[in-house]
Amino acid sequence: MNSPLAQLAANGVSIWLDDLSRTRIRSGQLKELISSRSVSGVTTNPTIFAGALSKGEGYGEQLAELATAGADASKAVFEITTQDVAEACDIFRGVYDTTGGFDGRVSIEVEPGLAHDAQATILQAKQLFAKVDRENVMIKIPATKAGLTAITEVIAEGISVNVTLIFSLQRYREVIDAYITGIEKAKANGHDVSKIHSVASFFVSRVDLEINKRLDAIGTTDALGIKNKAALANARLAYQLFEQSFAADRWTELAAAGANVQRPLMASTGVKDPNLLDTLYVTELVAPQLVNTMPEKTMEAVFDHGVVPANSITNRYEEANMILLAVAACGVDYDDVTDLLEREGVEKFIISWNELLESVTGALASAK
Repeated sequence: MNSPLAQLAANGVSIWLDDLSRTRIRSGQLKELISSRSVSGVTTNPTIFAGALSKGEGYGEQLAELATAGADASKAVFEITTQDVAEACDIFRGVYDTTGGFDGRVSIEVEPGLAHDAQATILQAKQLFAKVDRENVMIKIPATKAGLTAITEVIAEGISVNVTLIFSLQRYREVIDAYITGIEKAKANGHDVSKIHSVASFFVSRVDLEINKRLDAIGTTDALGIKNKAALANARLAYQLFEQSFAADRWTELAAAGANVQRPLMASTGVKDPNLLDTLYVTELVAPQLVNTMPEKTMEAVFDHGVVPANSITNRYEEANMILLAVAACGVDYDDVTDLLEREGVEKFIISWNELLESVTGALASAK
């Protein structure tokens, strides 16, 4: 295949689909994407599952069984989502084996309401891992302050983790430290560290959305001239941090023991502004050992008309620094933006989770 997506994969970017539903799994469409779209993994979140269950396709039989068994909505959501993820893991097992565990991954997230409770997050991460019972599952944990503690402890148990909702470079530093500390503990606990993998999901488009809003409010020529540039700059500097962190002495010893780097993952890569090129947050973020998780619409746009460079990150660090300095010079507070986006990210997932519970409550009642 010579498609832009195949070229993207050849240039070192793992293409993960940011969507999952039982219809997609059982129709054979998910499996078909492996060959036709170079898809090598799947990510999910509460919003994705809320959307899948609201359509109801493919869930009727299991909902009826759960209703008969007297399951409440929380139990039903746990059973339904873990089954979808387990089946998706089976579909991607071949990819997992051929890539030595780097790809073929399917992610499932802890309940967003636990985002500020480290111990509850750790407990549920273990429960999800045990229930899915597949080597290629990744447990998603948000990069809140409490999440950092949970990341370390879950990694220390030998469980692979997808760290989600990262917006700031400082928080990303803390995520990398939490991962490395977890690997050190896992090694001390006797785990085979070569089996533990992690990705750090750095959110992209939402950064532009919020900073653009503030630049518009400022309204100067300088401010308007740097719209739609901050998110790519932020993501590129995150990749620089990845390169620096896993070249440091602390990591060298762990790498010698077989430990895997925590790969940066670019999330929220669907373009929110219709005036922007719909492939922007994919083709402008190309470098080795990167993951890009895309909504299907974005993936299809790249397949159809994406122009994929060999690398659009590592030669742009100076430019990226200058852009963030220019944003600050215009009066936009970077820390305030990223703090707000983290809070909003957790809140949005909690809303989706509550919608999911409400939808399943109704479905259980109807199935009785």
